[in-house]
Amino acid sequence: MQQFDTDVIRWLLAGDVAIRWQVLQDLLQRPTREVQKTRQQVGLEGWGARLLSLQAIDGTWGGGLYNPKWTSTTYTMLLLRDFGLLPKSREAHKACGILLAQGFRSDGGVNFGSDRSETCITGMILSIAAYFKHQDEHLDKIVNHLLGEQMSDGGWNCRRWRGATHSSMHTTISVLEGLRAYELMGGARAGKLRQAQARAREFLLRHRLFRSHRTGRVIRAEFGRMSFPPRWHYDILRALDYFHEVDAPRDPRLAESVEMIRRKRRADGRWVLENAHKGRTFFELERLGKPSRWNTLRALRVLRWWDADR
Repeated sequence: MQQFDTDVIRWLLAGDVAIRWQVLQDLLQRPTREVQKTRQQVGLEGWGARLLSLQAIDGTWGGGLYNPKWTSTTYTMLLLRDFGLLPKSREAHKACGILLAQGFRSDGGVNFGSDRSETCITGMILSIAAYFKHQDEHLDKIVNHLLGEQMSDGGWNCRRWRGATHSSMHTTISVLEGLRAYELMGGARAGKLRQAQARAREFLLRHRLFRSHRTGRVIRAEFGRMSFPPRWHYDILRALDYFHEVDAPRDPRLAESVEMIRRKRRADGRWVLENAHKGRTFFELERLGKPSRWNTLRALRVLRWWDADR
């Protein structure tokens, strides 16, 4: 087992239970029983319990399904997913039912406020519903829709219907997370799901996660800045965490991004919160520019995955 800085591990374990159980599982590789015992507390204490207490009687948050950002039902559920709230949560299933019932569109995708589905939103709602193992006939249709929307370069773009011919990093990572969650749920067409994800990973790899495949220039500076929660935004740590999650091959085209993450580590072994996406929140998880348990946890598990057997 890879050794980690004891002080950093203690600091991580002193954080919210949403951090703690993932440290036990992903960094310390503690027994499943110990991990699950800690994870069960996500809905009972700390950030998770605080969010659940803010759910309205109708099952929504923030007075809306997708807006306002970031207190709406969609973005609250994304946070609860990232916290690791147990899939059996009744509050989560109530919200999943509302999101699917009101968001499903006739073309097979999801949107709120428009009859035309939106691919980023569709990917996010799929990831939420599949993570919580919400049984709904709409899920298979949503997956079929997303598979049909995959572009020739391997990714997805929510502006395809407007004529976009090149995939979006933002849209692609959201759809990848949704398809992965559906695959883990035991969804149908496992072979097609894996093929679609492999094609999309190749799209990201051709861009070395943040560079133009034509000129080699950085696409957007913010792609290199680590944020949490990422909301709908793409960055290299979010992408690398997905590659780690699926245990993808250690492709050399990932090396530059991995080393960027490694270099961002401070002398005390921690990573800071480099970026925060503006918008309304229920409460602050971490402060911009300060040491971030979320970024430290995710960076360490990415490096652990990357450095394995090296």
